[in-house]
Amino acid sequence: MAIIASRRYQRGKPSQYSHPVTGDVREPLPADCFDWVGLADPPADEMEMVQRQFGLHPLAVEDAMSPSQMPKVDIYGQQLFIVARTVAASEGDNLSYGQTAIFLGKDFIVTVRMGSTRAHNALRQRLESDAERLSEGPDFVAHAILDFIVDGYGPVLEKFDEVVQVMEERAIDSFPEPSTIRRIFRLRRQFRKFTRTIGPMEVVCEKLATADLPTIDPGARVWFQDVLDHARRAMAHMAMLRETLASIVETASLLEQHRQGDMTRQLAAWAAILAVPTAIAGIYGMNFEYMPELHHKWGYPMVWAAILSICGGLFLRFRKIGWL
Repeated sequence: MAIIASRRYQRGKPSQYSHPVTGDVREPLPADCFDWVGLADPPADEMEMVQRQFGLHPLAVEDAMSPSQMPKVDIYGQQLFIVARTVAASEGDNLSYGQTAIFLGKDFIVTVRMGSTRAHNALRQRLESDAERLSEGPDFVAHAILDFIVDGYGPVLEKFDEVVQVMEERAIDSFPEPSTIRRIFRLRRQFRKFTRTIGPMEVVCEKLATADLPTIDPGARVWFQDVLDHARRAMAHMAMLRETLASIVETASLLEQHRQGDMTRQLAAWAAILAVPTAIAGIYGMNFEYMPELHHKWGYPMVWAAILSICGGLFLRFRKIGWL
């Protein structure tokens, strides 16, 4: 069964009344009661039963059954429809995305998870242990679910934070290997998808925290403001990771250019030093008959003295300016 749990709460405590999903149209509940139904990857027939029982809008149901919706908040009469996106780290550097749709009414909340591996069982148990808070109603449950989803971004970001830091430190010591560069671009592609998929969660949380919406008590907006703060921190963290990745290649390129510049200066210095004996030897290798130095007694040692003096002077000069 795709229906994970279906419970009725009265004054924040699970009611002893059994509340199965039968597809029958339900009667309105007293002010201190509400139903919470949780589904995971439901088949069409079960979703149709839930739709009839709670009077869900068909367009909202269609969106809930489509696992690639963007985060959003829609109003259907006195019901609120919220789509939130989940993310989890999968094999390697890949990210897997899921979706949680929330149908929020005056006396009910229905959650539909599609492709998300993080179940709400532990969250439900935690909320049931605090009857006073749970008695606030389904809007408090909606806040708790969104907070649970947004908090799930943290471990994913922390994992990639460690990866990016290691790559940044290695780039300072040496230019990245081709495999590392390919990984950097794979990560940048994953981070762009994260921003495109999860980024609208900020807009969703901001709307829930500031707009006048049905089924959301004005006093409950402060809860959604807290979720909005968490979403903003997550997106700021992701922006920092993207900027760091972009700077890794740039910084490594600058360092590599500096190292190559040092090598170029050294080669230029030695070339200048070797040019002196090459030039002098070239002059005396021209085999002209009338060259006065050829018959000078001290000509050979004087030439060597000139070569060594000039080369030594160039060496000391280049060493002083840091080229050698």
